[in-house]
Amino acid sequence: MRAVLIDRVRAKAGDALLRRVAGPSAHRKRARIHGTPGPRWFAPDRPVRAVHGDASMYVGGLAALLLQSLHPVAMAAVWAHSGFRGDPWGRLQRTSTFLAETTFGTADDAERAVERVRAVHGRVTGTTPDGVAYRASDPALLSWVHLAETCCFLRAYQWYGKAPLPAARRDGYVADMASVARRLGIPDPPVTEAALSEELGRRRVELEATEQSAGTARYLLASPPLPWPARIPYALLAAAAVDLLPAWARRLVPLPVHIRLLLPVARPGGRLVIAAIRWASPPLPASPNLPPRADGTAPA
Repeated sequence: MRAVLIDRVRAKAGDALLRRVAGPSAHRKRARIHGTPGPRWFAPDRPVRAVHGDASMYVGGLAALLLQSLHPVAMAAVWAHSGFRGDPWGRLQRTSTFLAETTFGTADDAERAVERVRAVHGRVTGTTPDGVAYRASDPALLSWVHLAETCCFLRAYQWYGKAPLPAARRDGYVADMASVARRLGIPDPPVTEAALSEELGRRRVELEATEQSAGTARYLLASPPLPWPARIPYALLAAAAVDLLPAWARRLVPLPVHIRLLLPVARPGGRLVIAAIRWASPPLPASPNLPPRADGTAPA
């Protein structure tokens, strides 16, 4: 009886989590992405599948948003066009669907996902509060978002994932992400972990703390759109995300008092929350897989 009750609690928690991240049609979406026969961009043993299928993405995704917000031009575009404040869960669901389709979906699904994103980027133009014109399809802005995501997703997996990747597999993950980046219009993305770190260091001069980056940090760290009972584990998750940032980036993020107080226990707290998420999350279905290339990577 106790085992049955635990299973019910686990299933209910997993369903609620899945619907929050992937939307009300999460189960149908999952079945389509993982169950549709056909070639995939990435073979089952590719490192991108290990990273993107792990619960550590909850920490990595939050850290990536904080890091991305430090680019004033990219952040101006997000504030003006993404709707992340008015519809934060909708934006999260669109992002998670894109990652799922390009990582686990058929090659056709992945191509359509990239085409949708490129079409949206083509319509997004504007001017920053300082009068700098921007367009979301600018390769430099796309590259910054890609760098931040690749860095944070990989770092989160190394700290909180099921089994940290050895050096060759870490390079493989960066290369997998680069194959998708090229399709989004990013020329010459880094394909090794060392090149990723070098490029991040080179782009540091473009970053600064702004009113919009501070507003993003307040929104993500101090007032997330969650019911109060969920804010306690979320605070641990948020502290883990801040701790995940490079030290130079962390200094640019204004931290609420409760996050500062939690930083000394950020890693054990993060491991606790990620373990709970991993326990509750339903396992990924096996995907029928026919990679289009022998090495299992997406065509450039």
